[in-house]
Amino acid sequence: MGYEIRSLCQGETKRLLWPMGIMLTVIVAFQYFELPYDHVLSSVFSTGKVPAPAVENNSLVTGGPESKSEIASDTANGLNSTGTHNVHEMANDTRTSKAEDANLQDDFDDGEDNHEEPMTEKLEELNKNSTVDTVQNAGNGPGPEKGRESEQSFIQRNDSGGAGLSPIPVSPVMDLSSNITLQGANISTPPITIDSNTSSMDTDATPALDKIEKPAQSSLNTLGENSSRVDVPKENKKPEIPTPAVITIAEMKNMLLQNRASYRSMRPRLSSAVDQEMLYARSQIENAPLLKNDHELYAPLYRNVSRFKRSYELMEETLKVYVYKEGQRPILHEPVLKGIYASEGWFMKQLEANKQFVTRDSRKAHLFYLPFSSRMLEETLYVQISHNHKDLIQYLRNYVNMISAKHNFWNRTEGADHFLVACHDWAPAETRIIMANCIRALCNSDVKQGFVFGKDVSLPETNVLSPQNPLWAIGGKPASQRSILAFFAGSMHGYLRPILLHHWENKDPDMKIFGQMPKAKGRGKRKGKMDYIQHMKSSKYCICAKGYEVHSPRVVEAIFYECIPVIISDNFVPPFFEILNWESFAVFVLEKDIPNLKNILLSISEKRYRKMQTMVKKVQQHFLWHPRPVKYDIFHMILHSIWYNRVFLARAR
Repeated sequence: MGYEIRSLCQGETKRLLWPMGIMLTVIVAFQYFELPYDHVLSSVFSTGKVPAPAVENNSLVTGGPESKSEIASDTANGLNSTGTHNVHEMANDTRTSKAEDANLQDDFDDGEDNHEEPMTEKLEELNKNSTVDTVQNAGNGPGPEKGRESEQSFIQRNDSGGAGLSPIPVSPVMDLSSNITLQGANISTPPITIDSNTSSMDTDATPALDKIEKPAQSSLNTLGENSSRVDVPKENKKPEIPTPAVITIAEMKNMLLQNRASYRSMRPRLSSAVDQEMLYARSQIENAPLLKNDHELYAPLYRNVSRFKRSYELMEETLKVYVYKEGQRPILHEPVLKGIYASEGWFMKQLEANKQFVTRDSRKAHLFYLPFSSRMLEETLYVQISHNHKDLIQYLRNYVNMISAKHNFWNRTEGADHFLVACHDWAPAETRIIMANCIRALCNSDVKQGFVFGKDVSLPETNVLSPQNPLWAIGGKPASQRSILAFFAGSMHGYLRPILLHHWENKDPDMKIFGQMPKAKGRGKRKGKMDYIQHMKSSKYCICAKGYEVHSPRVVEAIFYECIPVIISDNFVPPFFEILNWESFAVFVLEKDIPNLKNILLSISEKRYRKMQTMVKKVQQHFLWHPRPVKYDIFHMILHSIWYNRVFLARAR
């Protein structure tokens, strides 16, 4: 009996061992063919980390054919157009404190458009183990500096969330069906061009972006673990310029005209006398009398000086603005008057104190102002290193819900007669859905990021060094005494500036192109700032190269110091575009033409240069802040552009 039981048990054991053996064989075979690890069994039983492949001379050493996982890993490390901006965000995505704003004049360095305080410790760690330091050295640029987080990365992270942003079409007439590059904020490696039939702003592209984000994050984690699996370009390799579909200034003019004819805001739900006043103003502007020899306005500076003059007069005679009183400081009603976000703060301060345009009677208002600061919204609510902007978006959503529930002004036009003035990089994305119908005055006026011609306004980014004296150091040398052909200095923000330095830093005595400006020993930051200003005052052309986003304070700085701005920023809509003839006083160079920059500038005759420099001095009045607003200054020009767009969008019941 015992022998039979023993035989039966052995038989059952053998039956169990066969399936277990087959399963183990399948597992080992699967890992051998599907996983990149050298030691298969150790990957099955070991709980530790798998050793990274060896690296020699900064290049990845591999053996045998690539597996699927290796391809995925390489993709994560190579997708710089969507992935590398995450590295930048970890290093730079922090807030600037109010104390730092208070000392901005002392800390300001080389005209730099520093938007964020760097995360020093993590930045140093990243530099030890990532491509950031290697590629910057290859481009003869300095180490990572203060920077702003890419607004495009902000869009990608929030499109998938409930309170996130779902992109809307840029405008009814835009054609974005060409090869688009998703530009990351990091400059560590050249962005990769992605062939696509849709813009990065298209809703259909969002899932693809989400899929790309995952391996990119994996790449970021790998960098933090001292991994060697990082594709590092050779030092002698030229940085590559991404190839997005570029909209030229001439094409922007056509788009503006087309949108004027095709774009229609919502018809008001209730009739109002102000609608008829707007229609009357439009008729007056369209039939403006021909203006001749105006002593205040130089006709070649404007698209149509007669229309501008008549529109400005009607604004002074007619316009009334209602300013919402609701909302708590510091996000609402607290202007920032110093630094590169000063435009939104100065406008807020001067409008709220204005007695000519502001009305307390909403029935008389042609426009309604949403007095929030995009700068203070970021500083107050954004959690450092969280990469989560839902709180910022939700705050604005709650604000709109509050005013629409309390008043009927918003509901009458669904916000079409409301406007905002915002200079932070993230403002376009924060307001794209919640305030889609509003007139948005934005510093980040990127055609490919939702800027709508004929509705939105390009806001000048002004770097105010002294709120007590905003005109400090204005002016420059006469044209005949400007000995420098072209000048640029600044940190290596974005992909474009390393390319500029690669071609022109220390290459030509006429081209003063720097990263951070060289400083003599014993000179402080204030002296360094004066060196920067003196270079601008002594240069014929001042290079305004984009950073992480299309806008830069250098455009207004150049005009401030009477230097001809050379704008290198594809798809950037310059300030007051609907009014000013920018080609009469500025030079626009496509990003792909950086290697030919000097020849382009030398092709401008001396006679033409002197004419343009005179035009810069004449247009300067439109870009100046005064302690108290004066006619045709920047305050009135911002308000006029908002008024002008509203007039041509207005509809009667």
